[in-house]
Amino acid sequence: MLRQLERVLKLDMLLRSGQKQTATMLAQALEVSERTVRADIDFLKDRFQAPIQTNRKVGYHYTDPDWRLPSIRLTQGELFALTLGARMLEAYAGSAYRSQLQSAIDQLAERIPEQAWVDLQQLAQERILFRVGAELDLDPHIWQVLEQACQQQRRVWIRYATPGKPISERELDPYVLHFSRSNPYVTGWCHLRGEPRWFRIDRIREIKLLEERFEVNPNFDREAHLESAFQHEVGGIPQEVVIEFNPATAPYIRERRWHPTQQIEEHPDGSLRLHLVVRGLNEVKRWVLFYGKGARVLGPPQLVAMVRDEVEGMQAQYQREEGQ
Repeated sequence: MLRQLERVLKLDMLLRSGQKQTATMLAQALEVSERTVRADIDFLKDRFQAPIQTNRKVGYHYTDPDWRLPSIRLTQGELFALTLGARMLEAYAGSAYRSQLQSAIDQLAERIPEQAWVDLQQLAQERILFRVGAELDLDPHIWQVLEQACQQQRRVWIRYATPGKPISERELDPYVLHFSRSNPYVTGWCHLRGEPRWFRIDRIREIKLLEERFEVNPNFDREAHLESAFQHEVGGIPQEVVIEFNPATAPYIRERRWHPTQQIEEHPDGSLRLHLVVRGLNEVKRWVLFYGKGARVLGPPQLVAMVRDEVEGMQAQYQREEGQ
């Protein structure tokens, strides 16, 4: 919404500049395609009855120079929602939208009562805080190429850096962009693996938009695919995981829904057993370790071994340090 608002306001300014404005010129000035320019012009004409015409001599122009965009009429709640939404998007998407958000907000602020805007900005900045952990620094170019690829259903080539592994090159049909645990992901068809895969966008080192078009695999159920993940891990055969949490830790497990398949088995002493069906175990292992001695994995055996190996490795490391 903010991005289209910014384009429409800038388009209005360009049409009033007195200079010749062709679709190509407007597209270059707005940094969008000519198709998007024409869509925005149609939006102005259909929604606001803007008197816009075009001819070879002057290009696009207002036939009535006195026509003005109607005032933006928003309630206090709507204004606050826009302000807060912009701050949330900046918090989660980092630098990917920073310049566009600031530009759109600045232009919006010019069209509403000054004091109302100042009060709302102050409320959003001083009374509501967003803490999303380590700061995220997305490359705006990579994010915007992925946006374009999703919209146009075009394949991309990426160089991807997984920690502890060599950098790999992939071709990907990006289906959807999403956030999980404050991290940005693109999910799509990985041609190297021949199946849907998740990729953390901030680990993409290089990207190219390819000419090849794609159709979303008809067997791909986006909601089911995302729900099958624990945190952000997908792939593998579904397995039941059983974790026991002691009475001191159990309240922290009860207060949230960790997975769509979860079932909680309560015990008289206040402890509980959590049952999940997931496809990947690495994220579950990391999650269990977060709770330390408050959690104990009961199954499957593979996960029990993974947690045991991690704990024994940590213990051995500290023992070596004590012996030095």
